[in-house]
Amino acid sequence: MPGLMQARELRRYYRVGGGMFAHKGTVRAVDGVSFDLDAGQTLAVVGESGCGKSTLARMATLLEPPTAGDLLIDGEPTGQASGAEYRRLLLSVQMVFQNPYGSLNPRKTVGAILEEPLAINHRGDRHAREEAARAMMAKVGLRQDQYGRYPHMFSGGQRQRIAIARALMLQPRIVVADEPVSALDVSIQAQVLNLMMDLQDEFHLAYLFISHDLSVVRHIAHDVLVMYCGRAVEQGPKQRVFAAPSHPYTRMLLAATPMLDAADRKAVVAVKGEPPSPIDPPAGCVFASRCPYATELCVAERPALRSLGAVQVACHHAEAIA
Repeated sequence: MPGLMQARELRRYYRVGGGMFAHKGTVRAVDGVSFDLDAGQTLAVVGESGCGKSTLARMATLLEPPTAGDLLIDGEPTGQASGAEYRRLLLSVQMVFQNPYGSLNPRKTVGAILEEPLAINHRGDRHAREEAARAMMAKVGLRQDQYGRYPHMFSGGQRQRIAIARALMLQPRIVVADEPVSALDVSIQAQVLNLMMDLQDEFHLAYLFISHDLSVVRHIAHDVLVMYCGRAVEQGPKQRVFAAPSHPYTRMLLAATPMLDAADRKAVVAVKGEPPSPIDPPAGCVFASRCPYATELCVAERPALRSLGAVQVACHHAEAIA
């Protein structure tokens, strides 16, 4: 039985211009990423800034079409859908953005913000929309007397609760969350994450959770997909990836995570050099120039994503490293 959302070798390329509008090259923002996302599950996509996480999120929400590859919802290719069917697929996926200060219209009240998706899609009359908005406010922990207030009257955590409520107004089955807690105080992050997990249980939601914070991912994810330079280098169950990472890049990400307990700290492995250009990626492994385990094989041949126990890893020497 197919998953709720499936990505098959998704690619997204952007042409960039040179001097006097000449074609300079092609940025390979996402270069062949596949995953399966089931209802009630959270897939966390992690990696450094510029690795393609947000581009993948935009494709998953159908905001951008892939240059190549397929995105399927309920087994149906979204690229082949049109008319009413495409609209149905589009409304089944909603997004929560990173910055709660910029994602809400400052000129509208909370009630108007929550009712807007229903009004645009002609769902219910005015009274029904208000009832639905108030009910959703209660589910995300907002008081009824806040219905007529404006976004600037709320804290960052409260604004993100409003953004989550807005995303759920159309009863989507999939929510793409692009760094939803990175702009919040650490003391508020856990509250918002716990709220998202409670809502997932109640509505049986699937989350595609974009993050660079591994401590957040450890709290909320079921599965993890590690990206580097637009490519998936490791993916699998959270427990397996965190306990025994198989790719050198994943090991370095985890080693660089701060630990409060000195006994739990690992030696931080210095990552030398810079990521390769997405315009002119190397022929072999994209991580070879920074990897302490790289050999001539890594420089010459791109490793395919292959199964290694419970995970998939794109590394020629994964068995020796693990």
